[in-house]
Amino acid sequence: MNPARFLGIGLLVVLCASPAFALDEPLFHFPEPLAARDEWGLLTQGPLNPTDFAHREPWRLFYYSQSGKTLSNDPAYVGALQVGLRRKGYYNGPIDGLFSDEVSAAICRLQKAHAMRVNGRLTVSVRRVLYLP
Repeated sequence: MNPARFLGIGLLVVLCASPAFALDEPLFHFPEPLAARDEWGLLTQGPLNPTDFAHREPWRLFYYSQSGKTLSNDPAYVGALQVGLRRKGYYNGPIDGLFSDEVSAAICRLQKAHAMRVNGRLTVSVRRVLYLP
């Protein structure tokens, strides 16, 4: 038999036995907060929120050109904002995609903690802290 075939099979066995292929970790983990989906477009991570089914733009580049006022009316983006604020510990309300007073107060707390100008609005610096486009 061909020695390259044996080498390929041996390499495959070693890779499959490595701890990176542990069964308790998800195989298709996608950390994008605006599109928590696997490569087939299916939702696979954590509990589902009502904003998970809202329309999202397929390209992250689309969101960079939008203003904070425009994005605060987008339920999918506000849902991702709420998830990001909850992950950092500034928001405890529901993930419903509505830019409410609770979300604005959470943004104020984030801005104060990061020595930003406190205005409670969705600014570029807030988006950068939360790793949102």
